[in-house]
Amino acid sequence: MTEDDKYLSPNWKEIKSTGLNLLYSSKFLNKKFADELLFRLDSEIKYFTGDLSRVKVFGKWHNIPRQQAAFGDEGLTYKFSSLSVPALPWPECLVKLRNEISKCLGTDYNFVLVNRYRNGNDYIGEHRDDEKELDEEAGIVSISLGATRDFVLRHSETRKKGSASKISKVTVPLEHGSCLVMKWPTNHHWYHSLPRRKGCLHVRINLTFRKVKR
Repeated sequence: MTEDDKYLSPNWKEIKSTGLNLLYSSKFLNKKFADELLFRLDSEIKYFTGDLSRVKVFGKWHNIPRQQAAFGDEGLTYKFSSLSVPALPWPECLVKLRNEISKCLGTDYNFVLVNRYRNGNDYIGEHRDDEKELDEEAGIVSISLGATRDFVLRHSETRKKGSASKISKVTVPLEHGSCLVMKWPTNHHWYHSLPRRKGCLHVRINLTFRKVKR
């Protein structure tokens, strides 16, 4: 096996707190593979438009502040934030990665949500990926490509009005080629977000692999 063939390096660091269970590998993908994947996702993927590029919040429709696409096994649909997203057929550039991640973590991931952040003005607000159709034990695998952005986690207790909770928020800078695994019960207790980053001029693409129940 050549160095170019060995593109997956799962050197895990554990990140834990009350109800928080994360694994993080800063150089999960080697740079050559990460660069190539970023280029292909940025140039070949057609991101959602129309109704699939909007979200309903408190009865009003808003444009999603990023670009999205979704791929998965035939017949899968994932529902979140008032959207029902159909899985498009797996593109060639993601099949190998999906298979290797599934092998590495011992779980058959069958769906991936692709978020493209055009620059630091694009973001995702606080939320939990706790939809009923997700297999909780599989967790969520997040691959980051492009610009480094902060991933901020906040315990649900700290969001309550008048809360006296002393559980500190957790911030993980997600680097190019990195992998973050949100294991159970993280998404039951913690909200996560990717805030705006003033001055960031570069694209970031995030792949979140999930196991959707059939």
